[in-house]
Amino acid sequence: MKTSQNPEKIQEILQRRVQDVVKFSELEKLLKSGKKLRLYNGVDPSGAKLHLGHAVVLRKLKEFQDAGHEVILLIGDFTGMIGDPTDRGAARKPLTRKEVLSNAKDYQKQAARILDFKGKNPVKIKYNSKWLDKISFQDLIPLASNFTVNQFLERDMFQKRLKWRMACVHCFHVFISPRQFGTRMAYDTAIIENKETTCPNCGKNTPIIKNEMFPPEPIHLHEFLYPLMQGYDSVAMDVDLEVGGNDQLFNMLAGRTLMQKLKGKTKAVLTCPLLLGLDGRKMSKTFNNTINLDDSAQEMFGKIMSMKDELIVNYFELATDEPREVIEQVKKDIQAGVNPRDLKARLAKSIITMYHGLEQAQTAEEEFERVFKDKGKPTDILEVENPGKISLVDFMVENNLTDSKNNARRLIEQKAVSINNQKITDREAGVNFQAGDIIQVGKRKFLKIK
Repeated sequence: MKTSQNPEKIQEILQRRVQDVVKFSELEKLLKSGKKLRLYNGVDPSGAKLHLGHAVVLRKLKEFQDAGHEVILLIGDFTGMIGDPTDRGAARKPLTRKEVLSNAKDYQKQAARILDFKGKNPVKIKYNSKWLDKISFQDLIPLASNFTVNQFLERDMFQKRLKWRMACVHCFHVFISPRQFGTRMAYDTAIIENKETTCPNCGKNTPIIKNEMFPPEPIHLHEFLYPLMQGYDSVAMDVDLEVGGNDQLFNMLAGRTLMQKLKGKTKAVLTCPLLLGLDGRKMSKTFNNTINLDDSAQEMFGKIMSMKDELIVNYFELATDEPREVIEQVKKDIQAGVNPRDLKARLAKSIITMYHGLEQAQTAEEEFERVFKDKGKPTDILEVENPGKISLVDFMVENNLTDSKNNARRLIEQKAVSINNQKITDREAGVNFQAGDIIQVGKRKFLKIK
């Protein structure tokens, strides 16, 4: 399959839903040359679901695939056991190989909603354990010699963990003070002087006192090795380009360095913006704010209608294929005071049409109106076998009404669980189900006992 050299398509690839292109002119020149590029995106199997945040990058891969380039979807089954470092706390709890493979087992099926794994130019699936399992200490030391500790310490997330942080006494938001306490002496000086600083979250002045301060957090040695291992993926696959979220730029540049030093070859890097979760934070299973690729049309519609109003434009830009003029009109509608609910409904139909088709998008909208506006129940409630007497928490987990017992108990405490319209408030409740009972969790999840 020949690659496309259409100038408009190339600019679309390089500019739409793109945050950074390292050496833009280099990549543009390669695309215009007609050379078939080998490119990849790596997915860390820390959870079993791919969501719309992943889809931003997957759809960029699809553009390259449609243009005739060789695309690889890399499952980080080795690196996933370690976990990419985070700025939210200490090192992640390592996963077992069994857990990682279990999380990734349906990735191809989910990604196939966007990528083509068949046809004339199929996307390839690879696992990085194939080469990383074989690396010994004798191999690792010369690889590590290509980097310095100073370079790795410059990573933003490590910088945050090396500084004293504080919590606002008003909203409890944890942040790095503008004073950026680099040493214990600077911290103690601020305490003695009883200074205040402004919270970036609520804007109020908050005093710097000891019991609101958090000391620097440790950085473990294996966290330094993660970028090295991810960077080696590029070398092992001999790629021309890596595509990923902009939070992965440091790791992607590590791969660029190794390609230059070990192969004498330049690897291009393209990053996509991050799609925020429904609550405005990073889209993550941890925050329970995701829209998953295998969510039903009804689930997608309900979730999108519940998102923060200020995310509407972000989702139109990153999660849809709507033309620029449509997005510009959405921006004008927001400024003109159009009801955000109407814009969300338009957004939901656009996204659901991409993954489920127009008919299901229309049905989901009608169902949403019936259930939430008219206070009805879904017309097609999933039926499950009667378990008889069972703990309500166990029933919710076993029937995928929530993903853990802790979340189930939390939902019960929040009065978000009802049986036959009766709220359940006892988190340890046992239930003796009868045929015809209807269980509701939150606003969108219903089950009926056969």
